[in-house]
Amino acid sequence: MVAKRLWVRFHKESINSLYTPFVVSLASGNLKLHTFQNYIAQDVHFLKCFAQAYEFAEGCVDDDDDDDVAKASVSELRQSVLQELEMHGSFFQGWGFDVSKETLPNAATIKYTDFLLATASGKIEGLKSPENIKTPFEKAKVAAYTIGAMVPCMRLYAFIGKKLQSVIDINGNCHPYKKWIDNYSCEAFQAAALQTENLLDKLSVSLTGDELDIMQKLYHQAMKLEMEFFLAQPVDQPTVVLLSKEHNHVTIFSDFDLTCTVVDSCTVLADIAMATPPNSGQTHLESQSQITRMPLTKLRNTWEALVKQYEEEYEHLMETMMVNHKVEKFDHEGLRKALEQLSDFEKRANTRVTESEILKGLNLEDIKRAGQHFVLQEGCMDFFQSVIKSPNLNADIHVVSYCWCGDLIRSAFESGGIHNLQLHANEFIYEGLISTGEIMKKVESPIDKLQVFTNVLEEHDQTHITVYIGDSIGDLLCLVEADRHCDWFKLES
Repeated sequence: MVAKRLWVRFHKESINSLYTPFVVSLASGNLKLHTFQNYIAQDVHFLKCFAQAYEFAEGCVDDDDDDDVAKASVSELRQSVLQELEMHGSFFQGWGFDVSKETLPNAATIKYTDFLLATASGKIEGLKSPENIKTPFEKAKVAAYTIGAMVPCMRLYAFIGKKLQSVIDINGNCHPYKKWIDNYSCEAFQAAALQTENLLDKLSVSLTGDELDIMQKLYHQAMKLEMEFFLAQPVDQPTVVLLSKEHNHVTIFSDFDLTCTVVDSCTVLADIAMATPPNSGQTHLESQSQITRMPLTKLRNTWEALVKQYEEEYEHLMETMMVNHKVEKFDHEGLRKALEQLSDFEKRANTRVTESEILKGLNLEDIKRAGQHFVLQEGCMDFFQSVIKSPNLNADIHVVSYCWCGDLIRSAFESGGIHNLQLHANEFIYEGLISTGEIMKKVESPIDKLQVFTNVLEEHDQTHITVYIGDSIGDLLCLVEADRHCDWFKLES
């Protein structure tokens, strides 16, 4: 069954479409009306082309008795598109104006419609030029390719409709876009999507292996164009929503340095260490401590030497790992071995830091103040606050970081009103409020991050959605592991 195989093969693209800002905002009910109106206007331009493509396909199906069913099916499907346009017309009546007459098709809509009409006209790579397509057999192939380029739209909307129906179940009749969701989740539309897939299977029976490869490319291209169509809608509000009743719990993992922050935390800690000269302005507790800071000049020189050594050795390590490696396909085991080398490097670097004593004598209160004023990436704190405050989400937040000092991270999040995150990071060792210069080492490497990630996931059942957010090579193993499980999703900053 060609249609089912292609849907399974490109299921990731359907998930990506489901979690586009437009669909997520629509599902939550927070989508602004002007965005929905713009979408409907674009969809009208698209559906008119969609109906035209069905008409072209109907003209290419042979008139033999064996193909009467296929021809009738194409005609029925074209009628269903016209009915869909009638639904869009009812939206216009409710608004009191036809927004499609005032809105030109955008670039994504034009790209999609041009693709469909080119396919329906026989302008397909690997096929004769349209003027040379004359025999019934050649026309039948064009019909098959055309339906192959249209099936993704039907199946994707049926898929999204069913997923969003769970939101209707939660919010009842008060959902502002209930009519739209009802249309694409109803049995009639689900049946139309299945009918299109059955038609594709029928028309594909006589295709060769090479021709099926062409079909696959057209199907994949349509899936990508559909996602681009959703992404082109002008969504201008942040939204976090759970799209499925089956997934009643969300676990979010996030890196900290440069994923959440603008600068690396080790630089902030070094700045704290160098901000106060030794024995200057000490508090009573500090003066009672036997821990003293090294002279400022020595501290600065030591830090600069550590940074220089780290950068030079890191660059050399990257060059060593990449040399003579011609990658022809993804090699998970090779990636892990390479990151094990990086892990050993990171641990050696941390050992040098503790032995240097540059972190010795830092005051916990200074660290907390620095955390409160940490410059974060735009929208970072708003995102986590939205997750926590969303009434439809039962969410856990895990921050997994190489940061030397967990107190710095806790202070940064607590300043944003987030007190209940689960932190996996290294910790300073203190005497009272003063750091000893030693680090309680918990998460130092990509391997350590992966271990944290898998340990937490082992406690979950399959009702969890798991999101991993990361920005660097140290997050790669966790991102890959998330991809290896169909019920888990990832976000890359």
